[in-house]
Amino acid sequence: MVEDLIKKLTGKNKNDYEAAAKHLVDDADAEMFEKLVEQENYLFDFVKQNVANRIYNAVNENNYLNLLKFFKYYSPSYDEAIVSALAKYADEDLTDEILEIFETGTQNEKCYCAKFFSYIQDSLAIELLRNNSYTENESLNANCAATLGILGDEASYDEAIEKLNSDDEFEKLLAVKFLVIYGNKEALPKVIETMKTSTMAENIAGFIPYLIEFDDLLEYNYQDGMLVLNNIINGLGEILGLYEVLNFNLYSNIEKILDKPADSISATVLLNAEDKFNTLTENDEYLFDEDKATQNEIKDIKKLLSGINKKNLKQLITAELREDSPFVFTALDYTDDTDAVRELLRCNNQTIILKTAEILKKLNALDNTAKTVALLKITDENIKSIIRAL
Repeated sequence: MVEDLIKKLTGKNKNDYEAAAKHLVDDADAEMFEKLVEQENYLFDFVKQNVANRIYNAVNENNYLNLLKFFKYYSPSYDEAIVSALAKYADEDLTDEILEIFETGTQNEKCYCAKFFSYIQDSLAIELLRNNSYTENESLNANCAATLGILGDEASYDEAIEKLNSDDEFEKLLAVKFLVIYGNKEALPKVIETMKTSTMAENIAGFIPYLIEFDDLLEYNYQDGMLVLNNIINGLGEILGLYEVLNFNLYSNIEKILDKPADSISATVLLNAEDKFNTLTENDEYLFDEDKATQNEIKDIKKLLSGINKKNLKQLITAELREDSPFVFTALDYTDDTDAVRELLRCNNQTIILKTAEILKKLNALDNTAKTVALLKITDENIKSIIRAL
């Protein structure tokens, strides 16, 4: 019975889906809604949008309170329809009831409550929104952050900025997520600085394009923008989902970079991108589970990058073989200039010295003299052992 109703609700027959939506809301059929939520990963986005619209259209002043029965089953596909319908008929009593649910309910219920207060902007919800911004439930965190951003709550923004200074990398990442969803672009410089020193740079970079468009980021700061792109490229397929190539408009962004005269930074990023997209397309495990749109986009980007002049670009990246370059590790991966690489053995960064020694080994240029120079600056016994073993 429930499956038949869901088929009607998701189908194309207007009489059927209107009747199914009416039944769902009029009869507060929580079992039907639960099954609908369970199946959402198997439905196309346009189908879920149709269902959301049908649910919204079935709500009226006589049945809107029935939507509260669905709060136990959270769905990001239908939360907007449910919450906006409730907000349409909201009064003081409903707002008080949702405040109570927000305080005592399950995390699923709180997800709807947090979004509700993006419509009904009641200051009494602010403390609850703050308290639920860093839970184990990502949807709840996101809804709280978005609503606090709409409310312009400065205290929660300041708290997230402070968390960027944490010694805990995961706490930093949660703060970045909050700030991006909160939506204040003034956080951008601090988020980027956090990325530069974080061991989770790729994760952080993957959030930044949701705070600012890539074109605007390049205009704001070319080097920082290219560093974000480089970290995104590093993360694709391992840390970041491949579908992000579409979300970040990577094809058009790389195309714009190719249209401009190359410099040492763009040369480094382009060589990294060319290598990454070759890897993604030559190994079936990366693309096997991706949809056609993502697969085609990745193949198109590979084709776009196939025309780069690697010899010329490799000559340019030598300028990034210096200790203070944020691109030094990537440049080391693609350079053939052994003399420039050797110079890095004299730098003060022990991690760079280790990477340099490894690259010299790869280039068959790590002799005893180079090892001796490398070891002069090394105080970390683990790094010393690795270099000696090369």
